[in-house]
Amino acid sequence: MSDQTALKLTPLNATHRESGAKMVDFGGWDMPVNYGSQIEEHHTVRTGCGLFDVSHMLPLDIKGAQVRAFLRRLVANNVDKLQVPGKALYSCMLNEAGGVIDDLIIYFMDESWFRLVVNAGTAEKDLAWMEKMNTEWDMGLTLTPRRDLAMIAIQGPNATQALNEALPGVDSITANLKPFNAAAMGEMFIARTGYTGEDGYEVMVLAKSAPYFWKALVEAGGKPIGLGARDTLRLEAGMNLYGQDMDDTTSPLESGLSWTVDMKTERDFVGRAALEKSEITQQLVGLLLLDKGVLRGHQKVITKHGAGEITSGSFSPTLQQSIALARIPLGIAPGEEVEVEIRDKKLKAKVVKYPFVRNGKALI
Repeated sequence: MSDQTALKLTPLNATHRESGAKMVDFGGWDMPVNYGSQIEEHHTVRTGCGLFDVSHMLPLDIKGAQVRAFLRRLVANNVDKLQVPGKALYSCMLNEAGGVIDDLIIYFMDESWFRLVVNAGTAEKDLAWMEKMNTEWDMGLTLTPRRDLAMIAIQGPNATQALNEALPGVDSITANLKPFNAAAMGEMFIARTGYTGEDGYEVMVLAKSAPYFWKALVEAGGKPIGLGARDTLRLEAGMNLYGQDMDDTTSPLESGLSWTVDMKTERDFVGRAALEKSEITQQLVGLLLLDKGVLRGHQKVITKHGAGEITSGSFSPTLQQSIALARIPLGIAPGEEVEVEIRDKKLKAKVVKYPFVRNGKALI
């Protein structure tokens, strides 16, 4: 058995290979890391329109009379904010200790149907946890993984133009679709969401239609973008990556995600008791490297209040400087300098408020 057959393939796998993509094993999936130049792909999304195959992520439909009650207890953010059909909510799903099992997007479709999108690497774990809670709480819900759907992200200032051209008639939806909202059009699902800090969409289509839809988007001016640029884009946009910036041993309160945790209402949710008792000693901050070098995950950060660690780091194509997210002790404010241990050197870095870049503009 070759390595490729051992890996999971998205419905667009053959399309990527035909386009000359460099393929890598990404959490057990055969995925494109780039189609040539990662830097060029990054700039394409900031200035034009990039296409990402995100079909490795799992859409999950939860249906039943008690679905809202179930999600009230399951996730840290408050699904009662979702009152308009199609509205989306970003949230963490926590374990009893307050650690992050996964971060996910929840779409409210109607009172008996919510759609979730969960991360590829945690999909099986997430599903098992939700099934367990469904049984324990006696909710009687149906959880349906939608592996029959492919998911394509269309991102950048020209995303709407490309989508409208590729799908004649869709402008009746895109004209009125606000950010963090979605609309279903038959089996097609169009969400104005993304992971790049640019305007854009994440569109779900039946797997068999995906290659044709991708081709239409390319003909409309969209450029295929690999996982490499996806990572530098999301880092510039200050967006957490599960497994790096947070995981099931870290609390959202120490991961820059306090804004996604609803402690204002009386609602009880899994992990709330642990969060209320926890003593927060660390914070997630942005770093800008002042010396020459590249910031990378797991490098040690030295501050006046003790050591921390870089969770995600890279060279920023937009800023032309090395940037990172780092978990460091509380009490270090934006503007202060810290040191990062890179090999045997201690390099200077400045603590900054992230995001670093949004909508094509540098914020630092």
